Amino acid sequence: MSAAKGGLVIFTANSHPSSRELGKRIAERLGVELGKVQVYQEANRETRVQIEESVRSKDVFIIQTVSKDVNTTIMELLIMVYACRTSCARNIIGVIPYFPYSKQCKMRKRGSIVSKLLASMMCKAGLTHLITMDLHQKEIQGFFNIPVDNLRASPFLLQYIQEEIPDYRNAVIVAKSPASAKRAQSFAERLRLGIAVIHGEAQDAESDLVDGRHSPPTVKNIGAIHPSLEIPLLIPKEKPPITVVGDVGGRIAIIVDDIIDDVDSFLAAAETLKERGAYKIFVMATHGILSSDAPHLIEESAIDEVVVTNTIPHEIQKLQCPKIKTVDISMILSEAIRRIHNGESMSYLFRNIGMDD
Repeated sequence: MSAAKGGLVIFTANSHPSSRELGKRIAERLGVELGKVQVYQEANRETRVQIEESVRSKDVFIIQTVSKDVNTTIMELLIMVYACRTSCARNIIGVIPYFPYSKQCKMRKRGSIVSKLLASMMCKAGLTHLITMDLHQKEIQGFFNIPVDNLRASPFLLQYIQEEIPDYRNAVIVAKSPASAKRAQSFAERLRLGIAVIHGEAQDAESDLVDGRHSPPTVKNIGAIHPSLEIPLLIPKEKPPITVVGDVGGRIAIIVDDIIDDVDSFLAAAETLKERGAYKIFVMATHGILSSDAPHLIEESAIDEVVVTNTIPHEIQKLQCPKIKTVDISMILSEAIRRIHNGESMSYLFRNIGMDD
């Protein structure tokens, strides 16, 4: 069983069986078979990668989806990239639909920018190109010194809204926080719908209150500074009462975001929208991490449906919660692979795509 076709080889770097489904879908669309490789864990938890066919002077595409064991997923990818590099592959392109540690892309007090570290590790291992989807912050592309194609899932989510929500014309696009208002506006403009923004929610990890700029503490200590220098104290922020800016009464509310993991903020937004008169509530997100007891919480919530793409395997979560629906994005990933291998322009995949999607 050979995966080579005109110098193209596709591998899946994930040892977890359920995570190889996306790789199989992509290979079928391209008319090739997955490359022969063994990826497994030793008894001492070390990762072992054994490539079982020649990759010399070929374009190697390594598809890696993120399982629950994120750190093992990363090591599998790095070791396979390095194995292809030492086997004289011409190009090594990583296809990582969900970039792990993407939320850790800003300095938090005395923490670190982990996504920058991960980018450096991938480049050092031998990656020559990266294909990903809906980075949490688009500035992450600047952490790499190799080409990065940040594809968008918005066309597939918009198509789902138009085809699977019969009365979507009576909908309003909702941003569950002011930070996601740009994404909501982009969806609303394409669907020609109204927009609503929930303001006054509890502060989360993305708040600038945990930004390193607030360290050291802003306590006025005259004895610790020069008498002529009195640094003005910062005025502490106070959360206003939760309000919905926009009319959702008697409408379908569609909450849009890039990642749905800890669902507490989505549940709180859904409750607020129900109180304001929304009669159906949908949640649309690209990456459905859905950690811990998220499926159970969604099942018992006011949310009618959660729609995510298959950038991350979530078959178990779907069995636990029938409200979770999946949109297949293997089509755009396979087309990106084909265009890169043939040296064609990628601009077609970004047509009518805004910066705020």
